[in-house]
Formats: sequence, C-alpha cells, structure tokens
Amino acid sequence: MSQKLKVAVLGAGSLGKEHVRIYAELARAGEVELAGVYDISSETAARVASRHGTRVFASIAEAAAASDALNLVTPTTTHFDLAKTLLQQGKHVLVEKPMTDNAAQAAELVQIAAQKNCVLQVGHVERFNPVFKYLQMVATDPRFIEVHRLSPYPARSTDIGVVLDLMIHDLDVVLAFVRSPVKSVDAVGIPVLSKTEDIANARLRFANGCVANLTASRVSPQHMRKIRVFSGGPSPSHVSLDYRAQEGFIYRVARDGEQESSLLKKLFAAKDSTIVSEFGGKRVVREPVPIEKGEPLKLELQSFVDCVRARQTPVVSGESAKQALDLAFEITRQIQQIS
Repeated sequence: MSQKLKVAVLGAGSLGKEHVRIYAELARAGEVELAGVYDISSETAARVASRHGTRVFASIAEAAAASDALNLVTPTTTHFDLAKTLLQQGKHVLVEKPMTDNAAQAAELVQIAAQKNCVLQVGHVERFNPVFKYLQMVATDPRFIEVHRLSPYPARSTDIGVVLDLMIHDLDVVLAFVRSPVKSVDAVGIPVLSKTEDIANARLRFANGCVANLTASRVSPQHMRKIRVFSGGPSPSHVSLDYRAQEGFIYRVARDGEQESSLLKKLFAAKDSTIVSEFGGKRVVREPVPIEKGEPLKLELQSFVDCVRARQTPVVSGESAKQALDLAFEITRQIQQIS
C-alpha cells in the first residue's frame, strides 16, 4: 500500500484500550494511521480516544467507512456478525480470540476472507511471545508438554468457559508447536463461580507420540502462565518457561569442556547463572534461556499491519485459529457430557 494503512478499533474495554494505545504508538512512528475507536459505551470510547488523540466513531458503519482494517475487541458473541459484515465489505480484520463460539461460523469467516482476499487474523497473542519463538528453536522434538494457565476470576469474558477464555491460547500454541494430528482427547472440568467450566484439564495425544497436558483455571489466587517441554532427538532437553516473565531455564547434557560447577556456585546460584552438575557420570547443564523480551500484543498488531500491507497469510490465520477452536469445542463437549 502506498498510503498509510487506516486502522480502527472496535471495543475500548480492558483489552481494546491496549489495542488503541499500541496503534497510537505505531501512528506516531509513521507505521499506520489510527482512524479512531468505537465502543457501545460512548463515554468509554471518548475517554480512550481522548487519551490517545484519536476520533470517536458514532457507529460501526462509520468506523468501517473510515478504515482499511479493523480490530474486533468485543464480546465473543458479537464476533461472527461483525467480522462477517466487515469482511464482506472487503475490510481486513483482526478478531480477538476466540474467533467465534460456533464451529460453522468460524468456517464461514475463513471462507469469506478467502473469497474477498482479505486478511483474517485471530488474536492468539501467545504466538507472538518471545518465549514461543525460543521454544520452537530449541525443543525440536517435543515428547511431553505441560502447561498451566491460571488466573483469579476475571471481570471480562464470563460469557464463555475457561477453555474458550484461557486454555485456547495453549491449544493454539501446542498445535502450532507439535505439528501433528491430535489422535485422542481426554478432558475434565467443573463450574465454580459461573455456569460454565472455571477449571479444566485436557490431555492430548498426537499421532507422532507427543503428549500434552493442559490445565486452565480462572479461580486461582495467583497468575500463572508456564510451559514445560521435554524434547528428544539428538539433543534431549527439558525447557521450563514463564510466558509472563519471559524467562526460564533449559536443562541439557553438557558439551565437551563444560566442567561441573563448584558447590559454592550451586548454593548461591542466581537466576542468570549457568550451573553444571554431574549425575550418573554425565554432566547436566541448567542455564537461563536467552530470550529477547518484547510486548507480545505490540508484536501481534505490528504483524497484522505487515500482513495487510503485503497481503500475506498471518501467523495466526483464521484457518489455524479454527483448528484450535475445533479442539476447544471437543474439550468443552467432553466436560459438559461428564457434568
């Protein structure tokens, strides 16, 4: 595109306001033109727009007319109708996860985007976390994956269960990481504070033999977003990473020349220390991972802008997001069947 891409944000709530903030930063850097913001609450829209020096749209139709691309940061139940309307108008769309709450509707959005030659990206932000990029580089033969995503009860997204709210991030990551068909799913979950499941666990077995165990909870006293991977192949390793802190450790067999660390170093090892220990005649290294930190949401929105400009398939396309969604629906089906 020769002219700056005009982007609007629909929804100015807790996440939508962060979209507006980042686009305002990109606009100041000359990357895009922030066309404006719309929210069902005009007061909310006005407050966010004023903070970032942008326009408030009186309607979605007005926002669409002034934009080339739009971000949908609205309740899940509105995603299908809004995205369908915008795609049919030839607009590029980034829709927050989950893409829809209906598999057939998700498939229809993918089809419309293809017909209209529009970019349809879904907001699985963890794919843009530097942690995931590092994981792909070092754990090349994942055999076992364990994920915990825990949070206190939210003030948002209570219209869906914890599988579609939180676990779907990890379903998307694991599918992209393992790259093998899912052969079996075993799931359990219970409602605690809402009508849908607030705690869920799913065990996935893949065709290549990899097993993934995922736990999600939105009734936890603490925030946790961690992943552990046991990787085989010629360089076996155990990688333990924290998505929130963007840090962690890798445990691997020592290379030639890596001598065992002193007892003093082991006792007073800091987070940034590399420790070599001997077990059964072999040396094992625990070292901090070299992750270049970055804001995942900003990386995600920048990628969306780049894909629209180049008319490229996004990292999290509608099709790949639908695969995670289909798996999430199977998990929730099993949970509802048991309860």
